[in-house]
Amino acid sequence: QVQLVESGGGLVQAGGSLRLSCAASGRTFSGYNMGWFRQAPGKERDFVAAISKSGGSASIRNSVLGRFTISRDNAKNTVYLQMNSLKPEDTAVYYCTADATYSGSSDSPWDYWGKGTLVTVSS
Repeated sequence: QVQLVESGGGLVQAGGSLRLSCAASGRTFSGYNMGWFRQAPGKERDFVAAISKSGGSASIRNSVLGRFTISRDNAKNTVYLQMNSLKPEDTAVYYCTADATYSGSSDSPWDYWGKGTLVTVSS
C-alpha cells in the first residue's frame, strides 16, 4: 500500500496561484499512476488531473485546462498540482490519489487517498 499526504493549500485571492504537493510513502512511487480530485462544499468529488507512472502522459479536467498543471518527481516520491489564475469556483478540498492500474476520471477505482488540503479562493 501507499500513504499520501497533501500540502500547500490555503487562502488566495482570485487570479492568484498555488502549488499543491502530495508526498507518497510505503511502496515504490513509480509503480503508481497519480491523480488529483476536488470536492467543493455540498458537491460531489470531481476529477481534476492525473499523470502516468513515468510522467509521460497526463489528463486535465476541461474547466482547469490551461490554468492547472500536474507533474511528478519520482526521485522525490511527490506529485504536484500547479494552480494558476485561480477562480472562486476552484474553492474545494483537494485530494491526492494513487493506483497501480487505473488513471481515469471516476473516483471509485482509485485505491489510495490522502486526507485532503483545503484551497479557498476569495473574490
